[in-house]
Amino acid sequence: MPAANSHSRVLSWLRVNVGRKRRILALSSVMVLSAGLASADQKPEIANLVTGSLDITATQIKSFSRTASDTHFGSLEWRGGLQISSTHPNFGGWSGLALEADNRRLIAVSDGGAWMTGELTYDGAKLAGLKNPRIGPLLIAEGQPLKRNRDRDAEAVAIVSGGTSKGSLLVSFEQNARIARYDVTEAGVSPARGFLALPADSRKMRRNSGLEAMTVLQGGTHKGSVIAMAEHLYDSARNHTGWIWIGGKAQRFQLTNIGDFDVTDVGSLDDGSIIILERRFRWLEGVRMRLRQVPANALKAGATLSGDVLLEADLEQEIDNMEGLAVTRGRGGETLLTLISDNNFNTVLQRTIILQFALGEPKTAKARP
Repeated sequence: MPAANSHSRVLSWLRVNVGRKRRILALSSVMVLSAGLASADQKPEIANLVTGSLDITATQIKSFSRTASDTHFGSLEWRGGLQISSTHPNFGGWSGLALEADNRRLIAVSDGGAWMTGELTYDGAKLAGLKNPRIGPLLIAEGQPLKRNRDRDAEAVAIVSGGTSKGSLLVSFEQNARIARYDVTEAGVSPARGFLALPADSRKMRRNSGLEAMTVLQGGTHKGSVIAMAEHLYDSARNHTGWIWIGGKAQRFQLTNIGDFDVTDVGSLDDGSIIILERRFRWLEGVRMRLRQVPANALKAGATLSGDVLLEADLEQEIDNMEGLAVTRGRGGETLLTLISDNNFNTVLQRTIILQFALGEPKTAKARP
């Protein structure tokens, strides 16, 4: 993180060179992300977290754009958003998200070692609220909560079978890199049941740049295979690194690096194609997010993937530190993309938000008022 004098230089540059609206957004982003980064390792203790109900306040986000009432952004249709908050000390840091096929029951995991379940409610096709939320700790095989920060840094979750009332999950962890299996019932998430064998080259991942994105393919030639991607693990061309588990063995692929965005999550469509969520932060522009779609026939061991950009957004839109992505089908057969943000447990300057879009035909698009 830049020192204090660097902050001063940035603010001076912004005052001179950036228009009023953009300046306000950029200044806000500098404060939000610097505070978030400063508190990223100051996560609440989880040893005393007991599974139980969670009091949440949910407020609708009416428009994705802060400056216009647009509902379409390229091939994406805005389906509404929620800002959710709670006074519970372990609420926040939500980095992974999975939704059941009904687009209502969800499970999220936090980089503080907690899980949250609940049920989204709708007003017609628009997100309206979150009911029956519950929270609990992720547990080691012996049944105790994860203790060390590096052990409880959960970043992605995928439903392997069933649902959140009775099913099985995979959860990926970033710092002490691993992918763990759990059972889930109405009572909550079980202790860890086992682990997926990781590839040898995953040992090259740095502690804070490990397994950030993970899903299970819902269709295509490799249906049922696990996909995982590192936040920072580059090849010689600075492309991102991921793995696909085929026949139980992890095989490497690359994703083209466009503008040094970080990969934060991945979701699968039922045709075997994948959606990749990316995020970037720069002092002079603030935080940005991007969604890319990669077709199923491109997803092969040894391949370098590229895909179509579906959406790129910044603080002119209602985004925060977007880290979790769930991909499902709507009642009309449309593909729904649901995203959640990690507030870094910073309840003053950052938000936990849930955004939802419907996906039309793949098309390069950029969100602009």
